[in-house]
Amino acid sequence: MKDCTVIGGGPAGLNATLVLGRARRNVLLVDNNDARNKVTHDSHGFITRDGVKPKEFRELAHEEFKRYDSIETMEDKVVEIVREKEFFKIKTVKGSEWLSRKVVLATGVTEKFPNVPNLRNYYGKSIFNCPYCDGWELRDQPLAIFGIVDYTIHMAEIVRNWSQDLVIFTNGEDVSKSQAKDLQKLKVRVETSPVKLLTGKDGILHSVELEDGTLIERSGGFVTPELVQASELGTTLGLKLDDIGGHKSDEAGKTKIHGLFVAGEASTIYPSQLIIAAASGATIGMAVNVELTHEGILGSEK
Repeated sequence: MKDCTVIGGGPAGLNATLVLGRARRNVLLVDNNDARNKVTHDSHGFITRDGVKPKEFRELAHEEFKRYDSIETMEDKVVEIVREKEFFKIKTVKGSEWLSRKVVLATGVTEKFPNVPNLRNYYGKSIFNCPYCDGWELRDQPLAIFGIVDYTIHMAEIVRNWSQDLVIFTNGEDVSKSQAKDLQKLKVRVETSPVKLLTGKDGILHSVELEDGTLIERSGGFVTPELVQASELGTTLGLKLDDIGGHKSDEAGKTKIHGLFVAGEASTIYPSQLIIAAASGATIGMAVNVELTHEGILGSEK
């Protein structure tokens, strides 16, 4: 019997695990080591860890876990969670089974990219989705912005703080009159012809080739993908999604299912940043401990 099982080993899951372990809760972190940010060379915006590599961040966390006998980790993928009376029965793809009083879903999101040929070859190297995370590294460079027009207008408005040499590529989507007015105010160039190919070397963008033959030199850029839940575990249990795609919960991550919590992007998709997800994990970890305490469950090391 585990006091809590944390599913997902991104920053939210890692911090929830640490908080619970330090609260002397018997906590198990299950992670399939398939983080969304693994394609990114460096992560930014986390004080004392600015520029840390995602792999290094994870390794540092797991090294810290070794100090606590209350923390276990498992590299596996949870495929089923069943509510049984006051507990959850959990199964993994490798055949492990156990009971847990509480569950924290920190399974994150996955991206659905616009249909731009070979964009993934550059994603995480010179094309990113968060200017607060990577805008500094692309400052004053000629940049491309890809995605749905409404989203790219907002992105361009933000990115102009780092670079004013911007081109929006709608990839065949027409621009409405109201959108055209917004773009005119921003003084941003727009190309509506479909993208034929992105060219570059070792993930560093050099130019964007359009179907109409136009070749536009760019050295990097931003994309506005649609973010969707990476796991169906929550919806299978009966959780509903809010208007932006996060599992519905209160500010402490509590869901309508007693004992089930959501953390990080499993709860709040935007804004999507390392330090925000980690803070969410800490908050949810404390909420889980409080609930266990109110139920009269005392913490103790294994």
